[in-house]
Amino acid sequence: MRNPLDQWFVQEILIHEEALLRYLQRHWPHRDEIHDLRQELYVRLYEAAGKALPAQPKAFLFASARHLMTDRIRRNKVVSIEPMGDFEPSHVLMDEVTPERWSGGRQTLHRLSDALDRLPARCREVVWLRRVEDLSQKEVALRLGISEKTVEKQIAKGMRLLADALYTGAVPAAVPKPPRRDNASATGAQD
Repeated sequence: MRNPLDQWFVQEILIHEEALLRYLQRHWPHRDEIHDLRQELYVRLYEAAGKALPAQPKAFLFASARHLMTDRIRRNKVVSIEPMGDFEPSHVLMDEVTPERWSGGRQTLHRLSDALDRLPARCREVVWLRRVEDLSQKEVALRLGISEKTVEKQIAKGMRLLADALYTGAVPAAVPKPPRRDNASATGAQD
């Protein structure tokens, strides 16, 4: 004698087996795994129905099939972090950090820090928020109460001055603005 859950499963789920197989064949690229998928799906459905019977069994069946395939795809994308064997040192090229490279890196970092400190205040603030704190252009504009166009201009100006300081040794200084001949200067627009 069947229990009520078995009877429900046969009457509400197994009657859709043909449609389910066609659905799986249409959407799952690995034909050899379709029967395993179906069985795993049936186990999931049976266990879920043991807790509470779904109001729409057919919709529940196909939604569960879609979720199972999604889970399998995600699981297949996970890369194992298990070691793949012993690596011999001769197979791995290690770029050694010599005292000269370390010192040179420190000097470059010091020059960059000095150059950043010498940027005009607004320019320095924009460059810091955008490049160091990694805020979006929109977030920087909102935080500072300026337009996104101003953020864009200040980033370009700051990057140019920093590049000049690093590659030519020039001390960043504010670039003088040519006088404007349009109405923008009269309205107090910022760069």
